[in-house]
Amino acid sequence: MTVLLIIIHVLVSLFLIGVVLIQSGKGAEMGASFGTASSHTIFGSRGPGSFLGKLTTGAAIIFMLTSFSLAFIGKKGIGGSSVMPTRTEAPASAVTTTDIPEPAAAPGAPAGSAPAAPAAPAAK
Repeated sequence: MTVLLIIIHVLVSLFLIGVVLIQSGKGAEMGASFGTASSHTIFGSRGPGSFLGKLTTGAAIIFMLTSFSLAFIGKKGIGGSSVMPTRTEAPASAVTTTDIPEPAAAPGAPAGSAPAAPAAPAAK
């Protein structure tokens, strides 16, 4: 099912790119003033604008439906609802206080002495 959706998705995306590229732009009517206007009878009396517009709309709808379907199917395969990795906590009984080393004394300080308390602020 997923492979079929991917194939349809790629084909529709290529078709959508092609349909958009063959549409004429807004400035294409400037050529008509210089006598280079061509007949668009293959697409009908209104020209290719409405026909290609309908093709673009249909291809865009199919593209969006296949995109949503692939996203939905892909989410079901993952099994999680977050893109962030889950954090595993170690059990509380695994960490004991004997595993934690004592902090090293500062160089030049006597062993076993407590750090000096800060001086009290001077009274004004």
